[in-house]
Amino acid sequence: MPLHLTGAPDADRLLDENPLALLIGMLLDQQYPMEAAFSGPQKLVGRIGGFDAERIASYDPEEFAALCSTPPAVHRYPGAMAKRIQAVCRLVVEEYDGDAAGIWTAGDPDAKTVLKRLKALPGFGDQKARIFVALLGKQRGVRPIGWQEAAGAYADEGSRRSIADVTDEQTLHEVRAFKKEQKAAAKAAKS
Repeated sequence: MPLHLTGAPDADRLLDENPLALLIGMLLDQQYPMEAAFSGPQKLVGRIGGFDAERIASYDPEEFAALCSTPPAVHRYPGAMAKRIQAVCRLVVEEYDGDAAGIWTAGDPDAKTVLKRLKALPGFGDQKARIFVALLGKQRGVRPIGWQEAAGAYADEGSRRSIADVTDEQTLHEVRAFKKEQKAAAKAAKS
């Protein structure tokens, strides 16, 4: 099924067709609205003429940071994210011959291995890696052995916890409402 993560057909098509774009969208999904984060790769396509790991990794860091900062910026913190994007792309080039999908396909890995590979990426902690495993399993049909256990609650059918559950505008609003409730509960617990 085609992805519907951004509400913008061109951005969603890029995510659908380009594993690196999907990975970078996940990287950008922090302290920034989900749909805007996943639109970041499409913004860069128009500025660099494509979206591949080697091209991004080889950019001069200052030039790439300027491209990420050009309005509309790819993230709320474009300079910091430019560094992370390039670091992820360098790792993809060095470890997976420039093919981001190799993270979840190279050597026919089980889900524990995929999770470990994701957590080794700059900017990917445990939670982000688990959400991405759920996104791959729920929406891309990438289901290595143990994927549901590796994704944890993010793999639950019918849940509205993360971007892995966004399939249209309605589910986007439901996920956003869930996140808002979680933040309010966490804030109340601190009080």
